Amino acid sequence: MAKKKIVTIIILNYNGKLDTLECLESLTKLVSDALEIRILVVDNASSDDSVRSIKKKFPKVKVVANRENLGFCEGNNLGAAEAFRSGSDYALILNNDTYVDPDLVEKLVANLEAEKGDIASPKILFAPGFEFHRGKYADAQRGKVIWYAGGEIDWANVLPHHRGVDEVDHGQYDKPEKTSFVTGCATLLNKKAYETVGLYDPVYKFYFEDADFSLRAASNGLKVLYLPMAKLWHKNASSFGGSGSPFQDYFVSRNRLIFGLRYAPLRSKIALLKESLRFLLKGPPLRRRAIADALLRRTADLQTLR
Repeated sequence: MAKKKIVTIIILNYNGKLDTLECLESLTKLVSDALEIRILVVDNASSDDSVRSIKKKFPKVKVVANRENLGFCEGNNLGAAEAFRSGSDYALILNNDTYVDPDLVEKLVANLEAEKGDIASPKILFAPGFEFHRGKYADAQRGKVIWYAGGEIDWANVLPHHRGVDEVDHGQYDKPEKTSFVTGCATLLNKKAYETVGLYDPVYKFYFEDADFSLRAASNGLKVLYLPMAKLWHKNASSFGGSGSPFQDYFVSRNRLIFGLRYAPLRSKIALLKESLRFLLKGPPLRRRAIADALLRRTADLQTLR
């Protein structure tokens, strides 16, 4: 009998006890005869009793408890390093505010191998009631509204965005294909990808890290895919205040400049620098701070952004 391939699911937790417990409960329903599925929770120094609660309810789940909040990038990097060091063939980065289709992992791995890919994200739908525009959809459409169906990058404005977002899924994005970027909400990578490019660049901390990872992977000859046969649901929780919050405004402004100066076409880089100069001279204080920190490769204290 052939040895089963190992997939480690990595869930990052920071004071998200209820979401994480619900996500882990969802993962108990995963089915696969071909794979050995392991689960690793990386806790970023939570103060909400997450670690004790997870260990009590899911004693077989491995928990790494950090002494400080490492952020999204370094927290997941630590998890991936542990997964591959422990013999995994694949790692699946998974947001804690998700729940999954029972055959998610098996379909992701099978189709990644069939497509000869290295990195992939599945189709991701809004969990019912968590849509951006909740009043727009009939009850029968809830749970079928797309959050991610592949990633695209608007280089003119240096903004990554999700294809299909807010559309009701009726099979319009059901073809496996190369994509500009996978989403950090759910990313499967094989050992080859990890050994070639690692995972996230810690300079980003939050936002743009998945697009950066995808571009580095593609530039190193790795195949980056969207695989719609596998799916999950995202509760789209408003971490750190959500859309329009000081946290989001700061990191999107900061990281867009870092990302754009690395990868954008020359014309877009010039436009981005001109825009950044205007914000430095006349922008609101938080935006000025974000631009200055991008240029100096600094990061604000997270507590000041709440």
